Amino acid sequence: MPTTKKELDAAAAQEAEAEQDHNPYVTVPLAGYDGVTKDVRALPGTKWRASAFRALNSGDMDAFMELVLHEDDYDLYLDLDPDMDAIGRFAEAASRAGGEELGKSSGRSPSSRSTRRR
Repeated sequence: MPTTKKELDAAAAQEAEAEQDHNPYVTVPLAGYDGVTKDVRALPGTKWRASAFRALNSGDMDAFMELVLHEDDYDLYLDLDPDMDAIGRFAEAASRAGGEELGKSSGRSPSSRSTRRR
């Protein structure tokens, strides 16, 4: 049983991580065409599969939302019938919830070793 504050904090962090592993979804607002906004469960951007990015890049919003939304929230998306601006805000919020914004990947860090031939 943890007794010190440090041990309690470590135990809480471990519990939160285990809970996130079981529930990978985050809650994100999604605005409908009529101004109604509802919270939906979505995978954070760091958990999106390549097929979700392909659907997003090709403009297939129904396929994209089906891949990133919790299966119980897909019908809510259909009912809300959001416009492209609302879907863009949704995608940005979902990616921020994962700790990284869309298109803001840090990329590879430069090598510490010179690659120039001598």
